[in-house]
Amino acid sequence: MIGPDDVRAAAATFAGAVADDRDWSVPAGDLEWSVAELVDHVATALLHYSTNLTLRTPKRARLELELTEPWTQPERIGAVVAMADQLAATIERAPAGARGFHSMGFADASGFAAMACDELLVHGWDAASGLGTSIAFNPELCARVVARLFPWSPTGVEPADALLWCNGRVALDDHARLDPDWPWWCAPLDEWDGIRPSNGERRDTYVKDPSTGRWIPT
Repeated sequence: MIGPDDVRAAAATFAGAVADDRDWSVPAGDLEWSVAELVDHVATALLHYSTNLTLRTPKRARLELELTEPWTQPERIGAVVAMADQLAATIERAPAGARGFHSMGFADASGFAAMACDELLVHGWDAASGLGTSIAFNPELCARVVARLFPWSPTGVEPADALLWCNGRVALDDHARLDPDWPWWCAPLDEWDGIRPSNGERRDTYVKDPSTGRWIPT
């Protein structure tokens, strides 16, 4: 499983890839965001994850992190690292079985940790692609993120390549590049029915099914 130490490690990897001495107005890989916009997105996403795990509600809740000028580029990287540490601490404090809202599933703590690692690693790759730097992927962590969020991922593929393919970033020899609405599985893995979710499937709230005791989207 993925845990708080993995979130902190992924944040360090992200920070190492996002060079603060280069022009952040360039596109982040082939995304529409600039590197600056991507960095702010990652910080806000991590805040969303810690907020929803803290609230433990099946309904959507959002807090926005606004990094206004004169935040420097190193300070913005620091904000990402700080939000990752806040999420890691939230996971450490969460009671057993705690869950929180995400549009792709009523996530448990390992789901939030895995989503955070995915955001940090894949967007670190996006930023590095735009800046002309590199990212030092940890293959073992990439493999565990893929196993937790994308149990339908192709086997026999290098972990970093599998992670990038699952996030619609690259094509593999036998698998075309996914469209931008690729899904992941952030609810507990033991609730996965073995079927890959539909692309673009998003939920607004969840209710508990009294017959099964499981949370289902409405």
